[in-house]
Amino acid sequence: MSEQQSNAAGQASSKDFVISRTVDAPLDKVWKAWTDRDELLKWFGPKGFTMEVATLDFRPGGVFHYCLVTPDGFKMWGKFVYREIVPQKKIALINSFSDENGGLTRHPMSATWPLEMLSTSEFTEENGKTTLTLHWSPWNPSDEEQKTFDTSHDGMRQGWTGTFEQLDEYLKTA
Repeated sequence: MSEQQSNAAGQASSKDFVISRTVDAPLDKVWKAWTDRDELLKWFGPKGFTMEVATLDFRPGGVFHYCLVTPDGFKMWGKFVYREIVPQKKIALINSFSDENGGLTRHPMSATWPLEMLSTSEFTEENGKTTLTLHWSPWNPSDEEQKTFDTSHDGMRQGWTGTFEQLDEYLKTA
């Protein structure tokens, strides 16, 4: 999906950020790593980050609220609000930065980063390997937020590549 016009909610965005990764693990193992709180604590986040705190209510309308800690000790809170879950196929959610109480906040290092993101993860399995494809787009962005998103794909690719590397390492030991 490279271009979007608008959706029923009135969102208008240009180009999605899309990244895929094939991991050497069966779908059920990857799905559990992506949807179980205790598993997420062990690997989720950019390379070098750790997840210190997490609560998970994995259902449409449910929330995943977490705290990632950078290698130098800086804490960043985030929140997913699940919109759609198709077991072992798809997860759609609204992703945002948050405070420790779950309130919506701006990106701690970018005042013009979109306040909310639509994130859709799709899972497919072939020959015992699982491909995860992630689509990201701003949710109801201002023009400035859209521009920041559109010019940040390299940084997003770097962050998600590190996250996928952590997932790969975790799946080897899980």
